[in-house]
Amino acid sequence: MKILGIETSCDETSAAVVENSRTLSNIISSQTVHKYYGGVVPEIASRIHLQLISKVVDDALKEANLEINEIDGIAVTYQPGLIGSLLVGTNFAKALSLRYSKPLIPIDHIEGHIYSGFLENTEIEFPFITLVVSGGHTILYLVRSFTDYEIIGATRDDAAGEAFDKIGKILGLDYPAGAKIDKLAKEGNPQRFNFPRGLINSGDFDFSFSGLKTAVRYFLEKNFKSPSDISEQDLKDICASVQEAIVDVLTTKSVNALEFYNIGTLVIAGGVSANSRLRSKIQETSSLKGFNVVIPKIQYCMDNAAMIALLGELKLKNTTQEAFFNYSFKANPTPIRSRKSS
Repeated sequence: MKILGIETSCDETSAAVVENSRTLSNIISSQTVHKYYGGVVPEIASRIHLQLISKVVDDALKEANLEINEIDGIAVTYQPGLIGSLLVGTNFAKALSLRYSKPLIPIDHIEGHIYSGFLENTEIEFPFITLVVSGGHTILYLVRSFTDYEIIGATRDDAAGEAFDKIGKILGLDYPAGAKIDKLAKEGNPQRFNFPRGLINSGDFDFSFSGLKTAVRYFLEKNFKSPSDISEQDLKDICASVQEAIVDVLTTKSVNALEFYNIGTLVIAGGVSANSRLRSKIQETSSLKGFNVVIPKIQYCMDNAAMIALLGELKLKNTTQEAFFNYSFKANPTPIRSRKSS
């Protein structure tokens, strides 16, 4: 079974082809223009999607060495995300489905992340815990099957990726700041500055990162006249200390969830799962605690169509094709909080 996936939920235009859970292509075009505005501008994002989507889909098919009529189904992200961006992807996918009479499978973007570990490891056993951590989401899921999962913890304010970006802006770094903080932190001392770890001992699985952002702002106002007065080494040490605070919370909460539910596998997904310190700390902790950890390759951590195509394949295999010729679904910016099979 060959599935074409389309992902346009935010500022990445992506198309991919997956066959029997194996990725044949995964094309991602990122919109760098947003760095000039300090964040994603929705109208600009949707306009760029319109310009790129046809070419990106063509490239995905070419890399997979397939024609569109050889595809068995089309999977597309329809929620959550920026409404304009979602409309570009869903309308393009509906048009392809109608033109070539292919089943159309609407996919929740967050569900794509939840199950993205299966792109490289089809032997993951249920149940498992998934940490979806990105610029817009920091959520812990208890995942029992492909149709049964629930949120067990979420951020009460800023997402982890959002905290990286906002703190990066305070430090004078360009958007998006997560990768830049990661790079600078490698040459910094993570123990030099003791920044707060929000809710780390709260006894639940919720997160909070707004306090960290505020603490960094007050710290800078007290010790430096402006970001330009921060020395190179001070900047590296601040980045390392900020990153360590965020990673400590993510790791602690994830491990607590594993132990509370007596589960042996943790999947980490979303853009922040590309962070090198998070990956290394989780791996170190898994060796000490004896649990399995699955972290996708970097290309599967960011918003990508391969995870959308994979989930589309799984849904199409377990449902009659006739169910996926319904075009009444609409782009929806609001996420589904949980899903359980009836």
